[in-house]
Amino acid sequence: MFLIVGYVIILASALGTYAVHGSLLALWVPLEYIAIFGLMIGYFVASNNLGLIKATVGALPGVLKGSKYNKAYYVDALAMLFEILGKVRKEGLMSIEGDIENPDASPIFSKYPNIVHDHHVMEFTTDYLRMMVGGNLNTVEIESLMDVELESHHHEAAEPGHVVGAVGGAVPAFGIVVAVMGVVNVMGSVGSPPAVLGKMIGGALVGTFLGILVSYGFVEPIAKLMEQKAHADSTIYKMIKMVLLASMSGYAPQVAIEFGRKALGSHDRPGFAELEEELKARKGK
Repeated sequence: MFLIVGYVIILASALGTYAVHGSLLALWVPLEYIAIFGLMIGYFVASNNLGLIKATVGALPGVLKGSKYNKAYYVDALAMLFEILGKVRKEGLMSIEGDIENPDASPIFSKYPNIVHDHHVMEFTTDYLRMMVGGNLNTVEIESLMDVELESHHHEAAEPGHVVGAVGGAVPAFGIVVAVMGVVNVMGSVGSPPAVLGKMIGGALVGTFLGILVSYGFVEPIAKLMEQKAHADSTIYKMIKMVLLASMSGYAPQVAIEFGRKALGSHDRPGFAELEEELKARKGK
């Protein structure tokens, strides 16, 4: 939503102020638009492998959507972890073996369909619960392994934003290429009347204008939003990590989820009393 609002402000500022003393028709040079966008697509395809191209194209629609990892999702995740760790504390680690092997059929996990259907989050959670059940690794080793996995995940999630940012950085250069091509065309028509030459030069300079406007006004904001979304989406894994490590260190479930709550950003973090009331309410159901 804010992306569209920003685009409207950018266009109004750039074209509106120009229209006061010039004709917008002078900026309509279709072949230069086609050339710049063709160069952008060519750069994108030539500089990335097939997997990254698919990942970037798949991530683009998400720019217009908010992150699904909001306060309600985090409360659900904390409540789920509280329940599963509570079962471990009462019945032992082996009691959750069935839950982690088949989350869809688990009496605990099935209460939280949004999380169960989130493949990456569920896999991350069950993988480390499975290691806890195995009992062959200590807390330091588990934390080290989590850090490696989270680093790889964050790098992979951030790649589409970096790709779009690289394309945005190249667009001004493509605008210069198109402008130079226009100037070359003008030089071949030096015998034409000044009015004709002026129109041709103006058309050539549209390439430079378009390259800079598209880069900093349209492509770079998308890249920034994709990077911000990738960063925001990594918070859920940090939260799960803190809860599980606290549990492995011997803390009670009530304390372990507090470790996870503290890992959340201030905008999405439920209050201590708020979370406690939510857990009591769910326990009573």
